[in-house]
Amino acid sequence: MNDLSADFSQWTAAGEALLPDAIKLRRAIHAEPELGLDTPKTTAKVKAALAGLPLEIREGPSTTGVMALLKGPANGRTVLLRGDMDALPLTEDTGLPFASEISGAMHACGHDTHVAMLAGAARALCEKRDQLTGSVMFMFQPGEEGWHGARFMIEDGLLDPAPDAAFALHISPNMPAGVIASKAGALLASSDKLRIRVKGKGGHASMPHDALDPTPIACEIVLALQTMITRRVSVFDPAVITIAHIEAGTTDNIIPEVARLWGTLRTQSERTRNLAKEGIHRVAENIARAHGAEAEVEIEPGFPVTINDGRVVDLAEQTAKALFGEAGFIRMPHPVMGAEDFSYVLQKVTGAMAWLGGCPEGGDYHTCCALHSNKMVIDEAVMARGIAMHCAMAEAMLSAALEL
Repeated sequence: MNDLSADFSQWTAAGEALLPDAIKLRRAIHAEPELGLDTPKTTAKVKAALAGLPLEIREGPSTTGVMALLKGPANGRTVLLRGDMDALPLTEDTGLPFASEISGAMHACGHDTHVAMLAGAARALCEKRDQLTGSVMFMFQPGEEGWHGARFMIEDGLLDPAPDAAFALHISPNMPAGVIASKAGALLASSDKLRIRVKGKGGHASMPHDALDPTPIACEIVLALQTMITRRVSVFDPAVITIAHIEAGTTDNIIPEVARLWGTLRTQSERTRNLAKEGIHRVAENIARAHGAEAEVEIEPGFPVTINDGRVVDLAEQTAKALFGEAGFIRMPHPVMGAEDFSYVLQKVTGAMAWLGGCPEGGDYHTCCALHSNKMVIDEAVMARGIAMHCAMAEAMLSAALEL
């Protein structure tokens, strides 16, 4: 890969100039969060922010997502930038003056900032359209929080013809403000949902010998799954199984017929993912069988592993350092076990995702409230860097500096 020669100072200046608009848009979205694949109010705000720009707008039947295409004057590559739009089912407790007005919904994962930064980048790149050596796709995507919105937009054909490269940013309050962080290979985990139903025989709590109590069997399965992970899965290609919900019975003197377990499986490779799935079936079904009971295991596939192309990560490092100095980029030592549906895009397109540190001013990024907390806040000023990073990465990915 060649060293970057472009002067990115125009993008840092554009980010600062567009920050007030980005903050205004972010706060408007934050106040009216929407869940899932249907986000009409957020989509309307996106379209209003893009109004008047030389963009081709495309939409599909499955979601309220928007794909906006900026065609440069040269017939070169096409690159994609992504921002997700949906919120989480939480009741906000931040005390912000623009806090959620919707009971049970909150932008606790920073998607409001992702949309605002991407809209700002679209405006900045449109203003510099004549200097682009190709085209840029802006993917405003709902349904990231477990709804597979990226997959639906792909299936709707909104990425056709496929771009040559893709990039996305995800804000994090638990990283130093304004720093870009990423790594090659697995960045985020796969995520699958577990459902285990243990069926025994109900009866009187005083006479367990006349019943077949599924509750201790379910508890034994929970513990055995943890043992299976530590003894069958390599620590260098890890998996995490968490049983987060257990349900059995109706009162204290009745042995129930059924116990149910709900949980999640996270892995960093398809090999370990398949190994763990096989182990879950084997452990649950055979433990139940050993006690004369039955176990039904259902594993609902979730997002695949988010795998970054090392070449794009190298380019992101060079770009961030050109924009923000040597301290502007951090190589992450290990992946995060959360999951992202940008993974679907990266299965189709060469690309990478990076984190943007957003620790609130005066806070400690080690201890401040994390993503998915109903008290999570961020430093809005870092959105200027997010806008600049989007623009500079688009320019860099369009150039010969990225050898595809």
